[in-house]
Amino acid sequence: MLPPGNPVAEIKYYTALVTARPGDPDQAARRQLYSRALRTLPGVSIHLGHFVTHEVMMPLAPVPGRPQQYARVIKTEEKGSDVNLATHLLHDAHRGRFEVAVIVSNDSDLLEPIKIVREELGKKVGVLNPHKRPSRALLPHIDFIKAIARARFGPRSSPKQ
Repeated sequence: MLPPGNPVAEIKYYTALVTARPGDPDQAARRQLYSRALRTLPGVSIHLGHFVTHEVMMPLAPVPGRPQQYARVIKTEEKGSDVNLATHLLHDAHRGRFEVAVIVSNDSDLLEPIKIVREELGKKVGVLNPHKRPSRALLPHIDFIKAIARARFGPRSSPKQ
């Protein structure tokens, strides 16, 4: 996965605690078990964001010939994980803690920190992409990319693009 001669020095896992949901009451317990297992590994640290849940009005799929209809839905969003990752990426690069960073994400919100780390701080950044298609925004600004199977990295509610 890494270019030759680049051992893994540290793994930082960015996630958020989940709560039980009606369709999957064991989700929180599975995530806690996974996090406890990760904490037993040397060189692995977990950085937590949080989830925000609120009711919003969303449009239903349009039906030709009918007026647009809306429904009240419960929207859950993960907050803080991508900001935490970006902050640590920049901080660690600035402190000279790595020569090559590997990010397991396809989130184009990470574009600016990646550009700064590469262009301003002279570090290499690669992406292990857990999605079918790589982010077009990230591709011109990374040193390498490798597709991976999401199932290899544990439980995940809904991946971000």
